[in-house]
Amino acid sequence: MIKQITSSILYIGTDDLSGDKFEGQYVVPEGMSYNSYLIIDQKIAVLDSCDARTALAWRDNLLTALKGREPDYFVVHHLEPDHSSQIAWMLETFPGVKLVATAKALAMLPQFFDGIPAGCGIAVKEGDTLELGRHTLRFFMAPMVHWPEVMVSYEESSQILFSADAFGKFGALGRCGFDSNEEQDWACEARRYYFNICGKYGGPVQTLLGKLSGLQVDTICPLHGPILRDDLSEYLNLYNTWSRYEPETPGVFVACASIHGGTLAAARRFAEILEAKGIKVAFSDLTTDDPAEAVEDAFRYGTLVLAACSYDAGLFPPAAEFIAHLQDKAWQKRRVGLIENGSWAPSAARVMKERFASMKEITLLEPVVTLRTTLKPTDLPALEALADAVAAE
Repeated sequence: MIKQITSSILYIGTDDLSGDKFEGQYVVPEGMSYNSYLIIDQKIAVLDSCDARTALAWRDNLLTALKGREPDYFVVHHLEPDHSSQIAWMLETFPGVKLVATAKALAMLPQFFDGIPAGCGIAVKEGDTLELGRHTLRFFMAPMVHWPEVMVSYEESSQILFSADAFGKFGALGRCGFDSNEEQDWACEARRYYFNICGKYGGPVQTLLGKLSGLQVDTICPLHGPILRDDLSEYLNLYNTWSRYEPETPGVFVACASIHGGTLAAARRFAEILEAKGIKVAFSDLTTDDPAEAVEDAFRYGTLVLAACSYDAGLFPPAAEFIAHLQDKAWQKRRVGLIENGSWAPSAARVMKERFASMKEITLLEPVVTLRTTLKPTDLPALEALADAVAAE
């Protein structure tokens, strides 16, 4: 796909519909885009490339857009293989091209490619510029957003931010829309992308947002997902909220991990009690639903109620894995209610309490509800009491 962003800045990225999952773990029913850009000026710069699976399509896009010209620079904002697979090909095909990247990225190159020529790279640091003619790229370091070698760049004349993995989302552009004027619901898949890819790194994202706050940005060109144009406040405000680990939407996320259905029935009944109180509820069955969406919803809402079975004197694995995902992503600043189920020796709540106690600023709500196999009328007052504790704030 070749598209104009401005008269002299082109999109030359690719869509990938060949896999069911991104990075082997995130389901992508609408595929994935690997975004790359070309700036044509007195000096020509290629910005990033693609995943190896779409290499032939990317090379065709690049050569078609170049129209026989040769690039002077190959800017590598992020060295992760889904964006950098064509570095060796670029250096071989265009021997005069200079790699532009952070010093950390250049030092890491031998981990990814053999035989990289000495002296082929230009290491840039915070505030450095690359003059192309009418276009100037200014570089800002973005370590741990979400790798240590990441940088972003700002094209001063067109006020475009090339944001690396920041502001990305799941979905191929041919399926979901090339830019924000075509995109129907950017936040949904961008949220799932952010919390599962960058969620652990809220501090570095905040640092980057601070660096960019003084710039006039009219367009954001990420490495995944649509080009963001016009009023960017929605995207910037969401990233500010997400990276501060603040709840985005009023409501409660009820998640359950049930073996034979008893815990699931109790969790659904609890959700009904909350809804009867006028509380918005999102619900997930952790044994069948996409775990990345469960992580997304846990971050989206301020309160999580987790209903889980006891298992081998501990916690049913789907619930344990869900909590582990939250720990990995630095989940924090939330209230948590617990519903446990155990036929003879309930143990789930003990384990859940221990796991959540290790996280930052987690408030455990009382009462903890304990069920014995199936929900009974005598259990309803405890569910009501927990619902009242949830509704109190």
